[in-house]
Amino acid sequence: MSLFIGTRGIWTSAASHRPAVAAVISVCYVSILVCGVLTLSVRTTRALVRLDLAVLLTAVVLVLCGWVMMHDGGDEAVLTAQAARELVAGHTVYGRPWPFLFHGPNVALTPTFYGGYDFTYGYPPLTTLLSAPLLWIGHQGAAASAVGTVSLLTGTVVLWRMLPVPWRSAATLCCLGFGFLPNYARLGYPAITGLALLMPVVVRFPRIGRGGRLGRAGIARAVCLGAACAAQQLPWFVTPFLLAAVYAVRRGELGPRRAALVLLRFTGIAALVWLLINTYFVVQDPGAWLEGIALPLTQGAVLHGQGLVDISLYLTGGSDRLDWYGHASLLLAAALLALFVLFVRRLGPAATALPWCAFYLATRSQDGYYLMMTPLWLAAAITAPAAEFAGAWQPRPRPFTGRRRRAALAAASALLVVPAAASAVLAATGTPPLRMAVVEARGVSGRTLSRLTVRVTNTGDTALTPHFMLTRGQGMARYWTRIEGPATVAAHTTAKLVLRPPSGYWTLPGKDVEVRLRAFTAEPQTLSTIHVTLPPLW
Repeated sequence: MSLFIGTRGIWTSAASHRPAVAAVISVCYVSILVCGVLTLSVRTTRALVRLDLAVLLTAVVLVLCGWVMMHDGGDEAVLTAQAARELVAGHTVYGRPWPFLFHGPNVALTPTFYGGYDFTYGYPPLTTLLSAPLLWIGHQGAAASAVGTVSLLTGTVVLWRMLPVPWRSAATLCCLGFGFLPNYARLGYPAITGLALLMPVVVRFPRIGRGGRLGRAGIARAVCLGAACAAQQLPWFVTPFLLAAVYAVRRGELGPRRAALVLLRFTGIAALVWLLINTYFVVQDPGAWLEGIALPLTQGAVLHGQGLVDISLYLTGGSDRLDWYGHASLLLAAALLALFVLFVRRLGPAATALPWCAFYLATRSQDGYYLMMTPLWLAAAITAPAAEFAGAWQPRPRPFTGRRRRAALAAASALLVVPAAASAVLAATGTPPLRMAVVEARGVSGRTLSRLTVRVTNTGDTALTPHFMLTRGQGMARYWTRIEGPATVAAHTTAKLVLRPPSGYWTLPGKDVEVRLRAFTAEPQTLSTIHVTLPPLW
């Protein structure tokens, strides 16, 4: 049933441009229907196993058809492909802006609090290395899109093979059936490559190092973990939870010394693989490499996502304490890891889901951070049940023992979470530091805007340098250019600024679309927003 999702849209596109692809999709419809009938009518387990394989193959063909129709990729694919071209040419990859890449309709910009955009490559290099041999496939981000799609398909097949037989169809459902992961793969997200490499790591991860030996399977998992961390930053957040779980389970079995040796060997192999993949770029320009792989954490991108930041984005007029969203996210990540260690017997199966809770408080809390890692939830749920953690070691200092043990643990848990909660409340309850009003609007026609005059009052105690944009509905837009007025508004003063759209004109939306004037500042990070009802243009 899940294979029907999105299939008609691909078929419709193919029917007018690539009839051969449309014909293949039509055959896939036959396969889906026949598999549906046989699933409800066959009587043996062997037949169902074969049907699971048939459904997997059908899903693989549909994903490939989708890639044939849409493989230019998005902004991450275009950046990765350009990085691969620079690598092949012998140039540096990190720290080089490529603004010319961001003119296409499918290439999104990442605005920053500093009034500009991030045009540089900000991911670990594995996906770039994998894309380099595939640059011949096509222009734009086709190479990175191919890497993402092949990675997803490979990871799905590996997960399908490693899961217990009755659960194999769940791998097809979660990875390929709903359509969102193939879409991320076609867009060339490096996180998909990281996801594919994490799948064999997560399956039965509590058994890593059982008996004090890694064995070939444990070494292979360590290699995959190091490679995953060299593909994208999201695996960095789940890795501490996996390592903590492995240590706790092994310590319950082997004792502290042997468990530490197992963890050290496993972590050492993963770190060595990660370093080998990064070596060329470290030698080429260590400073630029370090800044590049840390860029998502340091770039100062503006608020975006479906998390707590929506309070400041859509429900209030902004906040003068946006920095605290980032503090809250980091504090919650640390608190969750500490809670995981304290209650690993209960929380062990949630090792692959807990890390993403911290992103809900972050300034960049888009749902892709959760969606792209959901196959790991499935793998842990099936192959790492609570029984695997029954004998795991849980730290219990003296205050956490005796008759008041539960009360002490509850108090410690609350204390761990309180700093993150307090930071989040502090960020969400901030007030916009700028009071704004549109005093004049000029247009080149009745439906386009060419100038906007804004009166800005800085109500705070700090001089602010605002950067303005006009947005329609949800999401961000391009910054407008200041052509008159001061760049910095001093504390407790009022200034009149004249702004020009980035392309010279701005088309007015329909009556039902909300228009907001937003002003971002970088030091400190603030947002001030007003709803705009434009006066008649003249």
